[in-house]
Amino acid sequence: MKRVLPILLLLACGGGPFVIDEPDAGHSSDAGLSGEDAGVDAGTVTEDAGTQVEDAGFDAGITPVDAGITPVDAGTTPVDAGTTPIDAGTTPIDAGTTPIDAGTPAPCITRITYGASWFPPANHPNDYDDVTGVVTWDGSCTQDSSGNSKATLSNGWQPIFGGRSGCVIALDQRGACPTPAPACSTRISYGDTWLAAPNHPNSYDDVGGRVTFDGLCRANGSASVAQLSNGWAPNFTGSNACEIAMRYTQCGGLYTNPVVATDCPDPGVMKDGDTYYMACTSDGAANAYPLRRSTDLVNWTRIGNVMPQANKPIWAGGDFWAPELHKVGSTYIAYFSARHTNGVFALGAATSSVPQGPYQARNTPLLQTGSPGVIDVHFYEAPNGTRYLLWKPDSNAIGQQTSIRIQTLAADGLSLTGTQTTLLVNDRAWEGNVIEGPWMIHQGGYFYLFYSANGYASTAYAVGVARATSPTGPFTKRATPILVTRGAWAGPGHGSIVKGPSGDWVHVYHSWEAGNVGQSPGRQVLVDRITFESDWPVMHAGPSSGTQPLP
Repeated sequence: MKRVLPILLLLACGGGPFVIDEPDAGHSSDAGLSGEDAGVDAGTVTEDAGTQVEDAGFDAGITPVDAGITPVDAGTTPVDAGTTPIDAGTTPIDAGTTPIDAGTPAPCITRITYGASWFPPANHPNDYDDVTGVVTWDGSCTQDSSGNSKATLSNGWQPIFGGRSGCVIALDQRGACPTPAPACSTRISYGDTWLAAPNHPNSYDDVGGRVTFDGLCRANGSASVAQLSNGWAPNFTGSNACEIAMRYTQCGGLYTNPVVATDCPDPGVMKDGDTYYMACTSDGAANAYPLRRSTDLVNWTRIGNVMPQANKPIWAGGDFWAPELHKVGSTYIAYFSARHTNGVFALGAATSSVPQGPYQARNTPLLQTGSPGVIDVHFYEAPNGTRYLLWKPDSNAIGQQTSIRIQTLAADGLSLTGTQTTLLVNDRAWEGNVIEGPWMIHQGGYFYLFYSANGYASTAYAVGVARATSPTGPFTKRATPILVTRGAWAGPGHGSIVKGPSGDWVHVYHSWEAGNVGQSPGRQVLVDRITFESDWPVMHAGPSSGTQPLP
């Protein structure tokens, strides 16, 4: 699993890239917000638990459980909080060493995965323990005088976490356990500073599915507020007083952004079976587009380049930007932008019989225009099988209004047919002088067109979305962006939207570190979920700094 050095969870934790040859391994926070996700409609409705719901129609897939029900772990025997913590690294089983007779049931095992602010024992390289039997946790998290947090598990272990909201634990059972494992659920537990709603006797809420906390505690007058991914915004007494613990049951492991902690701009992600492939802008590097592979969108392995130098197009002189990988029929196609030898950007395509490549570029551009040229190509296949190419004229390079356009493709995805249509132009104040990086999905009755806007090397860079009932429009824009500079991250955008292993829509995008916009380590890769409210996508908890379940 990806390990991240412990952090205090409460702290606020396109052009060519920086060429930083290293292995995978600002802007002020919105402390003055009242819990509304930046750019989200501010109308709030008081929910239970003293929380606010920004848009009343939050994702129907996240259903609060009756706050009056008996907690899941109510039957377990509480551990004396004064007992000496057990070294979590000394007693877990090694799940991989004991052979199991194929004719007998696998033993019941609980995997305990700890959030990023966990203080591991010495010589404990993993962020999890596998333990025989069922281990539970009631979600409570106590604070000590040093500002750290402690959880007490049913087996007596007391893992320690940094910060007032440090306790984040995932519990996942496998094997022949006494009772069937429940469906994925989240328990959100609140500390003593929480401002509870009337008639809410419990200090927690149980919610079906995955709910995440972005890791930021914001000022709300004299109180503090935390933003959750389902739109809830619990309030707490005092400054920087958010005391939240997150328990995930049967939701898989945990991760913390970034998932690629090195320069990897404009990540283009393809899902092929159970495997994901990601390519990033390479600018003028000899071998074009570094290529990575993953099975969970979090743990990525570098496997080479999309186009080695010998496979690059003869028509291109450099500036290899914004690649995408797609399976079109039985052929894998890499779509990309590059500067033609005549100095003007054009769109190209390269093909391979296997997803890992190498890809061989075609000898002529897929789309070439006069000045100012075209960039940011995107392939989309509609539910009816029609294939489209989207792109952006590079008009901002000559001081003109920019647009996103679409045109149908031939069945093989390698030539254009029909006529082009303009879908969007930059006509909102937050978009500045440019819109770019289109990506289209279909959900319910709408086609959603995600795009990035404003200067890529600035804190104003952000992600917007528009929707239509046809891929060719007309599109209606959401009034405000869904992903903006916040907390530890600045200028997020230009990514891919794919279904994660759990079936959730997931946004894989790049972002600068806050305070290091335009500087090393460059644009790193982040992963956050997208949910839907009132038929609009939202990202309440992104860009996230907090630990959350795997996508």
